[in-house]
Amino acid sequence: MSGMAIQPGAPQGPAAVLAAAPAVSRGHRLLSNRLFLAACLLSTTVAIAVLATLLVSIFIDGWGGLSWEFITRFASRKPAEAGIKAPLWGSVWVCGICGLFALPIGIGTALYLEEFASRNRFTEFVRINITNLSGVPSIVYGIIGLTAFARMFGVGGKGEPIALGNPDSIWYIQLPFGSGVLAGGLTLMLVVLPIVIVASVEALRAVPPSIRSGSLALGGTTWQTTWRLVLPGALPTMMTGAILAMSRAIGEAAPLLVLGGFLLVFRTPVNLMSDFTVLPLQIFNWASRPQETFHAIAASAIIVQLGLLLAFNAVAILIRAKLQRPLQ
Repeated sequence: MSGMAIQPGAPQGPAAVLAAAPAVSRGHRLLSNRLFLAACLLSTTVAIAVLATLLVSIFIDGWGGLSWEFITRFASRKPAEAGIKAPLWGSVWVCGICGLFALPIGIGTALYLEEFASRNRFTEFVRINITNLSGVPSIVYGIIGLTAFARMFGVGGKGEPIALGNPDSIWYIQLPFGSGVLAGGLTLMLVVLPIVIVASVEALRAVPPSIRSGSLALGGTTWQTTWRLVLPGALPTMMTGAILAMSRAIGEAAPLLVLGGFLLVFRTPVNLMSDFTVLPLQIFNWASRPQETFHAIAASAIIVQLGLLLAFNAVAILIRAKLQRPLQ
């Protein structure tokens, strides 16, 4: 090691190396450590202060407008009569569809890539591209959802869609899907799917390889090892990725705006083809208006949005705690 000499037979180890280091070098390292720690603490403090200021401002502006009538009324052009019933139920429907499709597909993809697929250039190419998709702007996914789900690549031309069932029934379906809740949920699925896959892959890699080796050595198949040992061990960490994915989905507005989501809806969804709006779109609509009264109810809607987000996260955390068990 340059700058110091350790005699043969002298005590070895970090403490001995530090004691043998010149005083100037030790002082420089201690000063660098303290400066780095101070910079980290300063950055954390600034971030927390900005977040706290934003939350306090929102609660001051919106707390007075919260009421049961605000939650159970539909939107209105009069701020005193406006409510969030339609966007609240629209968010529940769209995020429910998003989670119903994104979690099984994402976890299944991660299982295949990590446990079953052979290691070659093609699978590495797929892994790299899935990671890159996590950084694609969400509005791009809105364009894809508009093309693939709402219009289905223009199949059928501009004629009437193929419909099955009664439009007022829960079993109604049409092709193409149009700008309904099913298209909205599938579009948000595209947004969060890379996050779910990447988080699930990391969760599977965190399972000790000795568990796989022991199971295979005892005669278990790859499927039995994955289903009975690897997946239960990785599932709690996968739920953390699901929490992050759903937290992003519930706050997205740009892809749904591109898809054709409505800013004013006066009914709740009754089936997968129903018109919808979501809380971020409603908040955007109210916040973009010049009247201060609309800004106040936008703050109230943000508080409800935060409550809905915490409720989704609480359910996921409870599921994660229920499924967690030590790897033995």
